[in-house]
Amino acid sequence: MVPRSHPAIFSQKFSLTSALLVFSLVLNGLLLLRPPKHGQLLSDDNWKGMGWTRKAAEEAEAVSLQYQCSGHGYVFVDTFITDDNGSLACECNACYTGLDCSQFLPDCLANANEGDPIFLEPFWIANAEAAATVVPAWYRMSYDVKDGLEISLISPELEKQIRAIHELVGNAVTQGRYIVLGTGSLQLINAAVYSLSPFHAPNSSQVVSASPYYGAFRDQIEMFDSVESVWKGDARAWIKQTESLNSSTFIEFVTSPNNPKGILDESVLTGNNVRAVYDHAYYWPHYTGIPRPADEDVMLFTLSKLTGHAGSRLGWAIVKDYDVYKRMYMYVRVNTFGVSHDTQLRATRLLKAIINGYRQRQPKRLEDGQTNEKHLLFHYAYRVMRSRWQRVERIFSGSDRFSLQSLEPGNCTFFRRVTGPSPAYAWVKCEREEERECAGVFEKGGIIARNGKAFEADRRYVRLSLIKREDNFELLERRLRALVSSSAIVTY
Repeated sequence: MVPRSHPAIFSQKFSLTSALLVFSLVLNGLLLLRPPKHGQLLSDDNWKGMGWTRKAAEEAEAVSLQYQCSGHGYVFVDTFITDDNGSLACECNACYTGLDCSQFLPDCLANANEGDPIFLEPFWIANAEAAATVVPAWYRMSYDVKDGLEISLISPELEKQIRAIHELVGNAVTQGRYIVLGTGSLQLINAAVYSLSPFHAPNSSQVVSASPYYGAFRDQIEMFDSVESVWKGDARAWIKQTESLNSSTFIEFVTSPNNPKGILDESVLTGNNVRAVYDHAYYWPHYTGIPRPADEDVMLFTLSKLTGHAGSRLGWAIVKDYDVYKRMYMYVRVNTFGVSHDTQLRATRLLKAIINGYRQRQPKRLEDGQTNEKHLLFHYAYRVMRSRWQRVERIFSGSDRFSLQSLEPGNCTFFRRVTGPSPAYAWVKCEREEERECAGVFEKGGIIARNGKAFEADRRYVRLSLIKREDNFELLERRLRALVSSSAIVTY
C-alpha cells in the first residue's frame, strides 16, 4: 500500500504511533542522562528505576572503557576476536596489529581506494551520549510502520528529521516533496531508473553519466540487466545525437559535487526525453560550499557521507512528482520491503543530535563555531577536510610529475562566508609520458588508489580517498611525500 498523504499534510498529523515514537526517543535520552565520568562505571544510584536497560548499557560502557587499543583500534559489544585467555582483543585499524593494536606494519600499503567516511569517528565518540540508542528487544517487530490509519515503510519521526536537517543546512528543498528510503543510496539508483522509464516503451531507457562518473551507476545498471534500461556510458558522447535523444528516454545521473573531482556539476543532456537524477551524496558543507538549496526532480542523499555511518546502509530520495515517488516506493517495497527499523531509529537519533547541537549553540558564522566545534558536526568535519586538502595540495604543489584537480573557494550559505575547498577525494594525474598506468605508479609507492578507468576516465588518473581514519590519512600523507619527491620512473 502506498502512503496516500501529501507531504504538506504530514506535519499536521498526530497519531498514537507518532506519540509512542516521540516517547521512545525521549526515553533514549533519559536512559543515558547523568552519564558516568570517564573511567567510572555506572553506580546503583545512576540506575534507580532504569530496569531492563541496565545490563545492556553496563556491558557497552564496560567494553568502551576497558579497552583502549593503543589509540589504533576498537572493541565493540559484538567483537568476536579473543586472545589465548578468551578475553576480547582489539579490532585494529589498517596497518596495525597485535592484541592491543600497538604494532605498526611498516610494509603495509596506504589504502586510499575506499570511500569509507570514518574520519567522523572522533566526533561521535565525543558526542556518545547525544546520539546513543537503546533498542528494546521488541522494538518494531512488524514489517511496517503505522502512521495513524496508514501503513508506511518510513518512520514519521525520521522523515521529520530528514526534512529538518535539509532545512538547517539549506542544501535541498523538501517542502511539497516526497521522501523514499533505500538501503543506502545504491538501492535508489535502480529505483530511480525503474520509476523514470516509461511502461512498455519500444526502446529501453538509455542510462548515462558524464565522465568521470561514480562507477556504481554503471555497475548497478549492468548487474540487474533490466529490459527497461541499458547502460550507454559517457553522457557527453550523446550530446549531438539528436535522433537518439528524440527517439528514446535518456536518464542521466549527475553527481554534484562530482565523485571524483569535487566540483558542482550540472546535467549535460537536454531534450523532452531526458530525465536527470542528481546524486547529492557530498552536497554537505564539510565537502563543498552550499550556494543554494538543490531543487531537482529526483535527488539522492545518503547517511554515510553526512554522518559517517556507512554501515547503517541508509539513503533517501527527494522526489517532486507523485507518480515517480509512487513507483520508487513500490520498487523498494518489492525489492527489500523497506529499510531496517533499527537503522531508521539510529539515523533518527544521529540527525537529532546534529540538529540539537546547532539549535543549542546557534553559531552565526564559521568562526563562531570553533569553541564549540566538538558539538557541531559540520564545523568539525569541515575543519578536518579543509586541513587534509591543504596538506595534499602542499605535497603536489611543486610537482611536474603529478597534477591535482583545481578547486576554487565558493560561497557557503550555511557557514555565511566563502569557504576554501574541502573535497572528499583527490583526483590526480600522472603527467609523465612513460607513466601511463597511474594506479601502478602509486602502488609502487605504497599506495592503493582507484584507477581512473573505474570512472570511465584515462588510466593516467587515480582517485585518492581523503575521508578515512586519521591513522590512514597520516600514512597516505607520508607515502605521498616520498612518492612525489622520488625521481624514479615507473613504466607498464
